[in-house]
Amino acid sequence: MKRLICSLLLLVVVLSAGCTMAPKYSRPEASVPPEWPEGLAYPDSLVISKLPSASEMSPQEFFEDTLLQQVIELALDNNLDLRLAALNVEKVRAYYKIKRADLFPSITALGVGGKSRVPADLSPTGAAGTIEQYSVDVGIASWEIDFFGRVRSEKNQALEQYLATESARRGAQISLVSAVGQAYLSLAASRELLQLAHSTLESQQAFYGLIERQYKGGLASKLDLRRAQTQVNIAQRNVAIYTQLAAEDQNALNLLAGTPVPSELLPENLSSVSPPRDVDPGLSSTVLLNRPDIMAAEHQLKAAYAYIGVARAAFFPRISLTALAGTASSALSGLFTSGSDTWRLGSQVALPIFDPRIHAALRVTEADQEIILTQYQKTIQVAFKEVADALAVKNTINQQVAAQESLVEATDETYSLAQKRYTKGIDNFLSVLDAHRSLYFSQQVLVTLRLAKLANQVQLYAVLGGGAMTATETNQ
Repeated sequence: MKRLICSLLLLVVVLSAGCTMAPKYSRPEASVPPEWPEGLAYPDSLVISKLPSASEMSPQEFFEDTLLQQVIELALDNNLDLRLAALNVEKVRAYYKIKRADLFPSITALGVGGKSRVPADLSPTGAAGTIEQYSVDVGIASWEIDFFGRVRSEKNQALEQYLATESARRGAQISLVSAVGQAYLSLAASRELLQLAHSTLESQQAFYGLIERQYKGGLASKLDLRRAQTQVNIAQRNVAIYTQLAAEDQNALNLLAGTPVPSELLPENLSSVSPPRDVDPGLSSTVLLNRPDIMAAEHQLKAAYAYIGVARAAFFPRISLTALAGTASSALSGLFTSGSDTWRLGSQVALPIFDPRIHAALRVTEADQEIILTQYQKTIQVAFKEVADALAVKNTINQQVAAQESLVEATDETYSLAQKRYTKGIDNFLSVLDAHRSLYFSQQVLVTLRLAKLANQVQLYAVLGGGAMTATETNQ
């Protein structure tokens, strides 16, 4: 029996190191240009930068605002979508361990006991009687010897699915960090627009009071008074609108954080938020291969290759081995007496002769492999577009912000001059009205552009696969 066990263990080692019938995997060529786009929107995209890459910076390093860092920590601890992603990883990891265990025999213990009556015509003695038998066996009830790599292919498929799920979890984490950052910035911008609406309301109310006094003194017309009142009403409406938007942005941030964010962590306005750090996109689009969603798609492709090995192995015999050793006796008390030991060694071979489902199953796995390959290439193309769009914004938004700041300065001076000219009777109130509209609109646009600039930095960090790489993808 010892020799039998040693032989089985040796067989396990030999077969575990065998090959499979899966096609050899080689990474497909990326169906995108090797370099980032060039043109007027990308004037410095090919300049070598000393900035760190997105994958080298953790979220805490990228976001320098200390309050935002604490909100991100809240989200990482409490967000339910991220928790579901982690639970999916645990589930697929357990499934992989099941498939890996199939490579090795399972040792089981089996005890059997009972009595049965044998009629005379079936009894070897020619007389009816009762047969009593008891046995205890330990060994391998049924173990498939993986000559053709079917079990190993299933194990490899499960491994790649586990790694794909782990990459998807990392992708969900990066998406969450990006969403929290952008929601935080949106809330800051809404609060700044609300402050602008309040200050505009105060100035319009003061100006309305001036017009009203002039109207009572006969120095202003009723038309001017009503026009001044419309500006007060518009400012009141804008205060209500931005109060609502700020509340909605705060609700969105609470949802992402998975818990109400303490008021002391919320931003006062956009100007109070420390901007995130700049990142280097690199010179080559090959950095996209480190994005978690692309890594997940590649692991799914490898899993499809492995499953082809499972389908191919179905054409060949499946060999199962049984090896049991124990004791047996006609009496329960005699189970462990001298001379009651037994052993049994057997095998079973199942060879498909005619089963059209096997051919169809192989075609299904090959079609799946082509589908997943196409999805992998599409994922790379989408990632390339996302980075290209973010780079286009990055290299043009500063010009927009600078131009808008100059516009705000000009419209502010225009409004001030229009007010002075009106109060001196040089110009009519329409000039004041137009100047104020231009100033308020340009101030709103400036806040929006500043938000777009900061949000684009967050977006570029995310689409470049931001976040320090973790060594989770090792051979299991």
